Amino acid sequence: MSKENPLKEKSYQFAIRIVRLAQYLQNGHKEFVLSQQILKSGTAIGALIREAEFAQSKSDFIHKMNVSLKEANETEYWTCLLKDTDYIPQKLFESLQNDVKELIAMLVSTIKTSKMNPNSSKR
Repeated sequence: MSKENPLKEKSYQFAIRIVRLAQYLQNGHKEFVLSQQILKSGTAIGALIREAEFAQSKSDFIHKMNVSLKEANETEYWTCLLKDTDYIPQKLFESLQNDVKELIAMLVSTIKTSKMNPNSSKR
């Protein structure tokens, strides 16, 4: 049995929320540009984490995790912009922010751990 990967699970659940947010923005607000931006960055987080599972080397793993971290940071930006332009309510913003900040913290921890253990496997 493989052990659970909290980062993988959290990023997947977050991607589902982002897809639903994009649908809400497109159907409820007829907003297509910002919805596509957050859809791209918000779903890329988990996709890159999945890619990292089969990284060719430890440096490839760290690189993919760093790119995922950049996507998470970009997603945080889009959520702030959506709130400040009144596309999403405060409660939804706070919930999304909590999730993306948790993902950022998990990614930073994973990257730091990977860099600090030079003799460990890529994960």
